[in-house]
Parts: sequence; structure tokens; C-alpha cells
Amino acid sequence: MVAAMLSLSNLKVDIGGSRILNGIGLSVAAGELVCLIGRNGAGKTTTLRSIMGYRRPVSGDIVFEGSDLTRLPTWQIAQRGIGFSPEESEVYADLTVAENIELSTWTRPQGRPAAARIEEAYTVFPNLRQYQPFEGLSPAIVPLIARGVASIRAMGKGVLIAESNVHHIPDYVDRIYVLERGEVMFSGTLAQAYRDCDVMRVIAGKIDVAS
Repeated sequence: MVAAMLSLSNLKVDIGGSRILNGIGLSVAAGELVCLIGRNGAGKTTTLRSIMGYRRPVSGDIVFEGSDLTRLPTWQIAQRGIGFSPEESEVYADLTVAENIELSTWTRPQGRPAAARIEEAYTVFPNLRQYQPFEGLSPAIVPLIARGVASIRAMGKGVLIAESNVHHIPDYVDRIYVLERGEVMFSGTLAQAYRDCDVMRVIAGKIDVAS
């Protein structure tokens, strides 16, 4: 079995006195694309925010490349090499696209020059050269993002994405975790999920949430 680059074990997170994550466990290996999928409110965003240190777990462990991140501040997690791209357009509107990209080179000192790392970003996402700072993510460029994610994966980096629409998941995804009510109710391949009627009902939101 391939060793995990990132692993979460029995992660429990409370927000406002309510249990949002209830024993989440998952892993991502180097060069692997893994997707969290579930309806809105299932716990996808809280899982990602907990990995980055924005949410403190009540219990459980978050381990990256053998180091425990569970109690580290966000800036130290970023320095260890974990990047986070939220679904909101969290960019600095008064900076250019190039300047927004350059910001990421400040958080993790490396042996490579910053210019080489910026050029690598343009290699992965070549269309960034023509985007304006205020443009949103239109459906037309979703395939471009998918190709960029594939390029990152090919570099040997582990990638964890979150999605609520199963039809937007890249077909080259290695594994998926289906979240419901803060718990993992399925883990496996996308093909296996398609064959499981109960899983597809959860993904489609066709469940009795009061049961």
C-alpha cells in the first residue's frame, strides 16, 4: 500500500456547540487525486479548514509527511508545504494576477528561485496569463482547471479537492470520500460510487436528513 502524504484520523470538530465533523478519517498519497464529495453542509469545507488550522479539532490527528499538524497555526502549516484554494474568490483585488501568484512564494522558502516557481504556476495554468483580476470561474474554464490539477498530480504532489456535484469530478480521480452529516459514509473509486444506489442518493441530496 502506498504511504499517505496526508492523513486524518478520527477527526472531530465542533462549531458553535454543534458537532460538525464526527470521526473523519481519510488519506492522500503523493501523486494521488482524492475528492471529498457531499451535499452542502456535509462537512467538506470544515474538513479542509481543519487541515489548514482554521478550525481546531476537539480530537483526532492530522499528519502530513510524518509531522503532526493538529495544533499548529495556519502559517506553519503553509510553510510545511500545504496549499489551500477556497471556493471563494479570495484574491487581492487591487493586485494583478501575477502579483497574486507571487504571494504564494513568500510563505514557503525553498532552494528554487521565486521566478522559477511562478513560471511553474503558469505552466500548470497557462490561461492565467490572460485573466483579469476580477474574472470569476466560468463553466468554460472548468476543463482548464481540471487539466491544471492533473499537471500538479503528475508532479508527484497529493491533491485533495471538494465537490458537491459528482459530474464535475475529474474522471482521473483516484478515490473519493462521500461525506454526510460530518461522517465518511463511503470511500472508494468513482466507478464504485456510481454502482452504489445509496451513495448516489446521498450525493444527489435525495435523503431524509431527519432519519
